[in-house]
Amino acid sequence: MRKDYLAFFISLFLSRLADQILLFIVPLIVFQTTNSVSWAGLAFFVESLPRFLSFPVCGALCDKFSPVRILHISQVYRAVACVLAVLLYGAFDGIYWIVILSALCGVLTTQGIMAREVVMPHIFKHYTYAKTLSYSQIADQTGLVLGPLVAALMLEVWAWHWVVLGIAGLFLLADLAMLIWQRNTRVNLETFEQHHDIWLQPLRIAFGHIRSLPELKRIIALAVGVNLIIGVTLATSAAMVIGQYAAGKDSYAGLQAAGAVVTIVILFYLARATLPLKVLGGLSYSMIAVGALVTAISPNVWAYAAGFLLVTGFDKMFNVYMRSIRQRMIPTQDFGKTVGVITLLNNLSQPLAGLLIAVFAASLGTQTVILLLAGITVLIGALVYVVSGRHATVKAELDVR
Repeated sequence: MRKDYLAFFISLFLSRLADQILLFIVPLIVFQTTNSVSWAGLAFFVESLPRFLSFPVCGALCDKFSPVRILHISQVYRAVACVLAVLLYGAFDGIYWIVILSALCGVLTTQGIMAREVVMPHIFKHYTYAKTLSYSQIADQTGLVLGPLVAALMLEVWAWHWVVLGIAGLFLLADLAMLIWQRNTRVNLETFEQHHDIWLQPLRIAFGHIRSLPELKRIIALAVGVNLIIGVTLATSAAMVIGQYAAGKDSYAGLQAAGAVVTIVILFYLARATLPLKVLGGLSYSMIAVGALVTAISPNVWAYAAGFLLVTGFDKMFNVYMRSIRQRMIPTQDFGKTVGVITLLNNLSQPLAGLLIAVFAASLGTQTVILLLAGITVLIGALVYVVSGRHATVKAELDVR
C-alpha cells in the first residue's frame, strides 16, 4: 500500500477510535450513575442531535474551503475540547460535562466526516467508488471494533475523566497522520467558485437537487427508516444488556466489538465482490428490519445479540449503497452542501429514537418502543418499494410513447 494511503487510513482509524470510545462511555457512565434507561436515552439525544444538525453548514464549508484544512481543525479542536472538559470537571464536578463534551465533539466529528466525504473520491480514482467506500469503512470499523474494548479496559484502570484525556491524545495522533498524508500525497483537489453565503444559498441548491432527483428522495426515506433502528439500538443497548439481561459492561463491550467484526467481514466481501446497488439496498434494509424485530422480542441476551449483530452488521452495507447513489447523482461542485443536507435529513431519526425512548420507555417498556419503531421502518420500506415500482412503470410507459 502506498505511504499516503496508509497514513490516510491510520488517521481515519485513530479518529474513529477516539470518537467511538467517547460514544461508548457517555451512555454507559450516565446509566451507571443514574440507573435510568430514560436518562440514558436523553443523554443520547443530547449528544447526537448536534452532530446531525451541523451537517448542512459543515457540508457547505467543505465546498467553500479546503476540506483538508477542515479535517485538521476537526481533530485538533476535539483534542482541545477533551482537555477543557476535564479541567471544568475538576473545577465544578458533575457528569454533565461528559455529555456536553460529546455534543461539542459530535459537531467537530461531523466536520471531519464531511471533509473526508469530499476528499475520498479524489484519492482512490483507480477504484470504483463502492470499493473505495468498503476499504475506507474497514479502517473506520476497525476503530469501532477496538473502541469499546479499549474503553472498557481504560475504565477498569482509570476514572472517566482520565479516559477523556487519553481520547485527546488519540485525536492529536490522528492529526499527525493527516500531516504525514499531506506531505506524501500526489492528489490535487479541484476547487469551485462558491457563493459567499454558507447558510441560505447552499440550502436552496441542496434542496433543489433533492426535489429534482427521485433517487435522492428514495434513499433519504430509506435512511430515515434505518436510522430509527440505529438510534434506538444505540440508545438502549447498554440498558438492555447491563440492565434487562443483567450482563456486565464487559459483555456490552464484547457485543459492540462483535457487531463491528461482523461489519468488517461484510465490508471485505463488498470490497471484492460486485453486487448490483439494488441488491445492496434491498438486502441491507431487510436485514436491519429483521434484526430490530429480533431485539424487540428477544427473551435473553443471546437472542438480543443475534438481532443486534444483524442491525450493526448490515448498517454499513446500506451505507455503501446510499453513498454510491449520492456520488453518482450529485454534481461535484455541490457535493458537500447537498450531502450535508441529505445527511441531516437521514439522521434526524436517530436522536428522535433516543427521545422516544426517554419519553416512553418507562411507561411502555423498552422492547415495546423498539417494536413500534421496527414496525415504522418496515412500513417506510414497503412504501418506498411501492412508490418506486409505480415510478418505474410510469417511466416505462413514457419511454414507449
